[in-house]
Amino acid sequence: MNNFDGNGAIEVARGERAILVVPELPRDGARRSVDARLDEAAGLAEAIGIAVVGSRAFRVRTVRPASLLGKGQVEEVADLAREKDAKLLIVDAALTPVQQKTLEDEAKTKVIDRTGLILEIFGERAATAEGRLQVELAHLDYQAGRLVRSWTHLERQRGGFGFLGGPGETQIEADRRMIRDRMARIRRELDQVKRTRSLHRDRRQRAPWPVIALVGYTNAGKSTLFNRLTGEDVFAQDLLFATLDPTMRDIRLPGFDKVILSDTVGFVSDLPTELIAAFRATLEEVRSADLLVHVRDVAHPDSEAQRDDVADVLASLDLAEEGAPPRIEAWNKIDLLTGDERERVLGEAQRRDDVVPISAITGDGLDELRQAMAVRLRSGEEVHQIRLAAGDGGKIAWLHSRGKVLDQRMDEDQVELSVRLSPDNWARFQALESA
Repeated sequence: MNNFDGNGAIEVARGERAILVVPELPRDGARRSVDARLDEAAGLAEAIGIAVVGSRAFRVRTVRPASLLGKGQVEEVADLAREKDAKLLIVDAALTPVQQKTLEDEAKTKVIDRTGLILEIFGERAATAEGRLQVELAHLDYQAGRLVRSWTHLERQRGGFGFLGGPGETQIEADRRMIRDRMARIRRELDQVKRTRSLHRDRRQRAPWPVIALVGYTNAGKSTLFNRLTGEDVFAQDLLFATLDPTMRDIRLPGFDKVILSDTVGFVSDLPTELIAAFRATLEEVRSADLLVHVRDVAHPDSEAQRDDVADVLASLDLAEEGAPPRIEAWNKIDLLTGDERERVLGEAQRRDDVVPISAITGDGLDELRQAMAVRLRSGEEVHQIRLAAGDGGKIAWLHSRGKVLDQRMDEDQVELSVRLSPDNWARFQALESA
């Protein structure tokens, strides 16, 4: 378990008994039901081994700046925590530092909000050096705003010299400065990772292989689908955020000898802005893809709300604008649908040209998905007449692999090709020519 320490962060241990509170705030609207929010928040807790022993949902008509909840609601939560011997209170909302401190004092428990809980999960799931850096950056950003909490050492002043702090500097100022310095170092390291990743992407752009990125709500079945399509054994489990670090493998599609398939981190409603910012380098892989496949759990009662949440995150990454990669939807888990609901979903999918119903578990619909991905990769293609030196075998092979060669003729020491290419691949070929 990746327990964060000190200066306002809490430590959460596996097996910790917790009370879950879901506040219905005025701004929440009706996108997601209370029951679905309770289930999802319990799933988030379960993902890091927290035992939810009680839960409450409250309608909050007026947000209290000091405690979020009303006085009677806070007392009810405190009573429930004592009754269930719970040492942790999980609030499925973003808390200010003051609200967090007030709830801790009233409930006599540790308190963690939705952002903190998701950060804990990401901290445990990060498997690569880059992933751990991204999580640490996100947590430091979150932690920096929590230094107003009333830890006694924060009121001390210290003298000293050098980088440990000048005369009269308070501990909280020193802590904030250390956090800022550490964040700056991590950002420099991540910038280097981003530059390296960009170089790899540039090489891929010149190579004859398109990239398809799987995106979707956490636990929608992306990793299971990835395993089915690639024959790999990437970690896939019925857990929120089972996948954190992106994975790439080769697959074959109709008309394509080689395509790169990327499995990415799952999205979730109200994904902390700190995490979106920290993971922007990783999510650059999504932005540079030739095609996005949005994997949806159509058997989930809040499938439509999850779709909207994914769209929101993609929009925050500038992936909802003109020039963004084309997108299709893989409606997963149709094996869990029965009767009228199954007929309704399959009927709606038939009426759309951007949807393929599938089951990553049983394999139903995967051939249709492969065909749909291949068709979409070739969408908008135009025929180009290209002349190359006869000895330029690399570029000729590139055109054969990335496009459809309709005609090829030898003319002395040159080759004239008639090639059907997508706009993206035509732009890549021109970049290849000028390199």
